[in-house]
Amino acid sequence: MKTVLFDYGNVISLPQAEADVARLAEPPDGPPEGGLPGFVQRYWAARLDFDRAALDPGAYWSFVYGRPVAGAELERAVTLDVASWSRPNEDTAAVIEELAGRGVPMALLSNAPVCVADGIDPLPFMAPIGPRFYSGRMGMVKPEAEIYLTVIDKLGVPASDVVFVDDRVENIAAARAAGIHGLLFRDVPTLREELKPLLAWP
Repeated sequence: MKTVLFDYGNVISLPQAEADVARLAEPPDGPPEGGLPGFVQRYWAARLDFDRAALDPGAYWSFVYGRPVAGAELERAVTLDVASWSRPNEDTAAVIEELAGRGVPMALLSNAPVCVADGIDPLPFMAPIGPRFYSGRMGMVKPEAEIYLTVIDKLGVPASDVVFVDDRVENIAAARAAGIHGLLFRDVPTLREELKPLLAWP
């Protein structure tokens, strides 16, 4: 039986809401350098380094805000960041529940720093998903080839028996290069139709 390997952000979870980003960009100790546009640019510019644990939360958020961040302000940033990625895509969650009901093995592969991984792991809609691989705990990120090879090894199944669902073209291309069957996530109805022949759904 094939194992379905899910990405998290923008697949299982909804994209960050504009209100959540705006709240992050307006900390109580003063606005970040460059306002909201500067905040967003720096948030993503350093995100892969944060995802791979090359930056700890203090270093990352200090870079994002353009000034030293620690203590209560750092805790606030981490809490709000986790919350911004904690809203489930209910339609994807329904697919996950259906797969679980059919006994389909599932796993997770997400670019996520350790603090975000710790925050989303206990969320109830994550419960049906078995092994969970987070970049921050592995020291590597998608779309690096090594992360896919490591996950395949730890799952203990042939790459050809893994179906990987991700919303980024570059991540899907790298998975396919590793021998994994990659599905680019566009929307849930399309995902259902693409999974049916792979999982022999009626």
